[in-house]
Order: sequence, then structure tokens, then C-alpha cells
Amino acid sequence: MRTKTATSPAFTLVEIMIVVAIIGMLAMIAIPNFVKARETAQKNACINNLRQIDGAKQSWALEARTAGNAIPGKEDLKPYIGRAGNIDAVHCPADRNGTFDTSYEIREITVPPTCKPNDSGQVTGHVLL
Repeated sequence: MRTKTATSPAFTLVEIMIVVAIIGMLAMIAIPNFVKARETAQKNACINNLRQIDGAKQSWALEARTAGNAIPGKEDLKPYIGRAGNIDAVHCPADRNGTFDTSYEIREITVPPTCKPNDSGQVTGHVLL
């Protein structure tokens, strides 16, 4: 006569440790790629904002008939910026403060606008070519 032993359908400790190790290895591979993708997306968004600011500067200079060394103010560019003229919505995604004034320098008409350094003083690398 056979006796039935009750076996539980549970995982062993070794199986659980193997699964945790595999998940850890996948995380080690994936997390740096996510960080790099985020930085690239922020850089591209900032460069597009710089293009928009430069286009607004050029439009303002053309309509105002100003010299190439003139520097438009933030208020001068409002009608030429997208988002219904809301220039405060235009900021560098890498900027923690998230305002136009802390993100960009407008500069002269003949010089492209620049992204300001971040809080630690390092240049973000967001450059309009």
C-alpha cells in the first residue's frame, strides 16, 4: 500500500534567489540606459526651446528693424513665442527651478541664445548650433 505525502507547490529558497539575481542583473543593465535616454530627451527639448527663442529673436529684430547688436527683452519676445505667448512655459527641462529666467540667456540678435549652467555651475551641454 502506498502512502501519499503532501507536497506543497511552493518555490524553494534557491529558486527564489535565482529569480532575484536575474532581476538584479536586468536592473543593472536597464537603469543606466534609462538615465541616458532621459538626459538625451532633456537635451533635445532644450535645443528645440533654443531654436524657438532664436526664431523669436529674429522675428522681433525684423519687425523692429533693429541692429544686430540689439538685445531683446523677455517682454519683446512674448508675441513670437509659441504656447500663446506664454514665455514662462519655455524652460530647460534640466533646470530644477523651471523658469525662463533661470534657464536661458537671450543675448544679442547675431548670437544664438544659450542654456545657463545648472545649479552646480556645470554647463549642461545644451547648445544651439
